Amino acid sequence: MHGLSILFNCYACYLWFCSCQHFFDQLVLVDIFSLFIAATPVRLVNGLSNNPYSGRVEILLYGQWATVCDDHWDLADAQVVCRELGCGRVLSAPRGATFGPGQGPIGLDDVNCNGHESELTQCGHGGLWTHDCGHSEDAGHCQGSLSQSVRLVNGGNGPCSGRVEVFLQGQWATVFDDDWDLADAQVVCRQLGCGRVLSAPGGATFGPGQGPIGLEEVNCNGHESELTQCDLIGLWPHYCGHQEDAGVVCEGNTSMNMWPGVDWPSVRLVNGLSNNPCSGRVEILLYGQWATVCDHGWDLVDAQVVCRQLGCGRVLFAAHGATFGPGQGPIGLDDVNCNGHESELTQCGHRGLWTHDCGHQEDAGVVCEAGPPVRLVHGLSNNPCSGRVEVFLQGQWATVCDDDWDLVDAQVVCRQLGCGRVLSAPRGATFGPGQGPIGLDDVNCNGHESELTQCGHRGLWTHDCGHHEDVGVVCEGNTFNMWLHNICFVF
Repeated sequence: MHGLSILFNCYACYLWFCSCQHFFDQLVLVDIFSLFIAATPVRLVNGLSNNPYSGRVEILLYGQWATVCDDHWDLADAQVVCRELGCGRVLSAPRGATFGPGQGPIGLDDVNCNGHESELTQCGHGGLWTHDCGHSEDAGHCQGSLSQSVRLVNGGNGPCSGRVEVFLQGQWATVFDDDWDLADAQVVCRQLGCGRVLSAPGGATFGPGQGPIGLEEVNCNGHESELTQCDLIGLWPHYCGHQEDAGVVCEGNTSMNMWPGVDWPSVRLVNGLSNNPCSGRVEILLYGQWATVCDHGWDLVDAQVVCRQLGCGRVLFAAHGATFGPGQGPIGLDDVNCNGHESELTQCGHRGLWTHDCGHQEDAGVVCEAGPPVRLVHGLSNNPCSGRVEVFLQGQWATVCDDDWDLVDAQVVCRQLGCGRVLSAPRGATFGPGQGPIGLDDVNCNGHESELTQCGHRGLWTHDCGHHEDVGVVCEGNTFNMWLHNICFVF
């Protein structure tokens, strides 16, 4: 058990990009990390103007983009990047920062692929963040086929949603949304390997583009392999503006999921009652952005699905008319029609993502019966089961002092939130100092309690510390149910 605790602390070190000095076999650590970095996204930066599949190789590791060192970089390694991006055969594997030096961290060095891996992080390498090079040695990639000359831009954290842009005559251009429909969007989803189409938003839903508008009045039958094979009026229309740029939302290829097998939190309650953390304006996470829900047809059956999804017990009230204040940003759902047995709100019937005829003065809300009296605040961007620990005591949220805080205490929090095993028990306000009262100090758990307040402590509100000693936790994060509502309070 001692070794396991050290290994968990070792993992926490990697989360903070520090070095871990314990005597563990490196191969074991790589196996452990492979559980967390599966299907790591990759991108090409600063490439040739006439070839979108060229550029400096960068990979997304734990929420930030990192470059790859060119030590031993060769065609076999570059071929894996081609396969991961769906770009066909590799032409060259440039070295020496051919496409310019990157910025930020260097993620991989001494990459050694056999050429058959589906992702770059599956290849042999010296270990995440371990290198002996600088950005003058950043690796690059160049590939010649332009058969997949389409991209999705500004879609948030999902690679299968965003503003549609096509590569025409050496430059990227947007698509005009006149007559843009699901059949047209399905071609884009197929071309990118992103599965079925979910919606075909117009009106610059993903923000207005820049530069030229390339296609107008696209008319696909839905079976074309590329968007430019569809019927269209012509190239480079001049009478429309970027406020009418077309977008798509595709189902997504599950192989692109950074955390396979995990259902990320997708609902939160905002601006709720001060004495009930299970109340507030309903907001759902759709392709990287939070969106409100219109109250048309909103009733107790719909609201019950939200309460169940958040682990908040029975529904008490289904609020209409922006009871908890009007939201900002997009409206994601309208005319929601649940049968009450769905596990998530987006499984209910609705008009379609982003399709509505209402304003924020009609935002829906809920009041649920109860919720777990603990939350995690300001955690890691890629792990919602991490953050500063706060407990709900006598109608207000309070932090916990780190005196005697250890893995046993943190395990109780992880269990209470349904977040699996504990990985680390950070101290010293690792996730930032809190505000307001400090509720607990000298916490002493045996590890089997169901709630943190069942552990031994000095007494409510009794402490000798400040917010610079606020405790945190990092949990494994295998299940997401009872803890889900905690994310609401970060915003």
